[in-house]
Amino acid sequence: MKVVIVCASVSHGNTRRVADTMAEVLDAQVVRPGEADPAGLAGADLVGFGSGVFHGRLHPRLTEFAGALPPGPGRAFVFATSGLPQMPWAPFTRPLIRLLRSKGFEVDGSFSCRAFDTWAPFKLVGGINKQRPNDADLAAARAFAERLRDGNGAVS
Repeated sequence: MKVVIVCASVSHGNTRRVADTMAEVLDAQVVRPGEADPAGLAGADLVGFGSGVFHGRLHPRLTEFAGALPPGPGRAFVFATSGLPQMPWAPFTRPLIRLLRSKGFEVDGSFSCRAFDTWAPFKLVGGINKQRPNDADLAAARAFAERLRDGNGAVS
């Protein structure tokens, strides 16, 4: 199975750690949005899209990249890391999932976990979630990737 993970990890490397953990399980290549080849993604069996959360949204480079993809069938998943918890009524990943579905992707699920964050007010106290993603977060990311790999369906 050919898997590519497109990851925008710009602040502390949190999202890249999660992407690398999933990549180990899925034997995937991890690339930044600017490095990803849309034609190469068309040949992938599964494509992951992930970033940190900025002002309640996934990174603009990731969403712009996904928006520029040509329509066509494919299998995808979405993941995020964030300093603040995700609100059940407004998941961080929902807009990207909708965008990918509008492009013809079958989205198998999403994953998110908390991560070290030094956004403006948190910087004053040295940041929040200093030890995250931790071993438990990475184990959850690994389990999510195993479900994707094994075709057992992913839990959002």
